[in-house]
Amino acid sequence: MKNFFTRAVTGILYVVLLVGCTVWGPESAYLFFVIVAAGCVFEFGTITNRNYHASMNRTICAMATVVLCSAMWAVQTGVGDSRKMFALYGFTLLYLLVSELYRRCDDPIRNWSLAFASQIFIALPFSLIPLVSLHYDAVEGCLQYDWIYTLAIFVCLWTNDTGAYLVGSLLGRYIPHKLFPRISPHKSWVGSIGGSIVSLVAAAAIWYFAHGLTLAQWMGLAAVVCIFGTWGDLVESLIKRQLGIKDSGKILPGHGGLLDRFDSALLAIPASYVYLTFI
Repeated sequence: MKNFFTRAVTGILYVVLLVGCTVWGPESAYLFFVIVAAGCVFEFGTITNRNYHASMNRTICAMATVVLCSAMWAVQTGVGDSRKMFALYGFTLLYLLVSELYRRCDDPIRNWSLAFASQIFIALPFSLIPLVSLHYDAVEGCLQYDWIYTLAIFVCLWTNDTGAYLVGSLLGRYIPHKLFPRISPHKSWVGSIGGSIVSLVAAAAIWYFAHGLTLAQWMGLAAVVCIFGTWGDLVESLIKRQLGIKDSGKILPGHGGLLDRFDSALLAIPASYVYLTFI
């Protein structure tokens, strides 16, 4: 019961903070997601350095993440010089390459691989959030912050996870076919399908209250989020299995680390951006 209470309180605070910062405005959304992105990269460096015999420069990688996310927000909002920010980001990447000449580490290629993997796997997805939520309205002649799209991605992720857990717990014993037993032995096909159905219902509710897209388009977004969110979860599970750890960190009591909470979003955000761009 104590663990359940801890998980419940942490989960509620996490949801309230994410929803509140996203809805409040672009400034609060920027601050929240930049902090989360940098924290995820630093956490990634911590677990790989500790369990993979590496010495990835966590601090510089986290700083590079902040610069990349800030540059993307600057591109969309026009606040700040995005060209200088991208130049600074390029400099940090060059630093990561050149610095290995002087660090005298046993395996510089491993450090390079992990550093650039952190930028592709974590920094890039978070940097796409302003492209999802910020648009120039030609009719109004001003920048439009459509927070509903960012929030919809996370709502679909949450409802998919919750539905998969509930349906899998109820029907998994009767339909025990595993989704990906080599990576995650507890995930089942029936749970995955159940979670997707719940997520589609959530997308229909979003359409009813928010509109913006047609019902079919909202449900298409939910399908994209479910598929790529599940893959994102499995990718992080593969990383943890490779490293021999259960959780990516302890920053969220009862839930593990930041990567444990945002693993699904790391593939769902880029996939959603591509989907929203082409519909």
